[in-house]
Amino acid sequence: MAFHYPNGRKYVPAEKRTLEKRKRKNPSYGKRGMTLEDDINDSNQYYLDRGIAVIHKKPTPVQIVQVDYPARSAAVIKEAYFKQASTTDYNGIYKGKYIDFEAKETKNTTSFPFNNFHLHQIEHMRNIIKQRGICFVILRFSTTDELFLLEAKELLVFWERMENGGRKSMTKDEVIEKGHRIILGFQPRIDYIKILDNIYQLDSST
Repeated sequence: MAFHYPNGRKYVPAEKRTLEKRKRKNPSYGKRGMTLEDDINDSNQYYLDRGIAVIHKKPTPVQIVQVDYPARSAAVIKEAYFKQASTTDYNGIYKGKYIDFEAKETKNTTSFPFNNFHLHQIEHMRNIIKQRGICFVILRFSTTDELFLLEAKELLVFWERMENGGRKSMTKDEVIEKGHRIILGFQPRIDYIKILDNIYQLDSST
């Protein structure tokens, strides 16, 4: 089955692209490394399995454009397009608090460009903050494999600076100053709940 982006470009899973690229560089490459999405999904599963939090990745909306019916009782999707998501990637609940966040990464080593974000995502974050939900972004500098949790309220300050004619990115120094560094672990791989406990003084002992 063929999936396409809204602009018509064929979809290739990130993990497949990464694997093929590394195989070209190193023929002996095995299954090493994971995407940011994989790491977050595994961390969320860790939280779920231990009754810590219930947080899931939102399904990407799909528009089906071609379906074959080889039998009366069966349908086979032949071609579909990903629609542009209208909100953020993840949401759920932790200690009675609504959690909503987006995960982004860049190869840039000195700044995080705003072209990684869409206006509708920014508006969604504003709405979550208005309702007193916990909203943030997880940012990854992929070249150095550094991760940060940045509260949405801080992201919005930089976004509004751009809207007022300022730079179209956050510098890495700004992310370091306003964000919270995430140290990669084993279980969970990305322990962002621990950081939320520190920021919002949430009790994680129960």
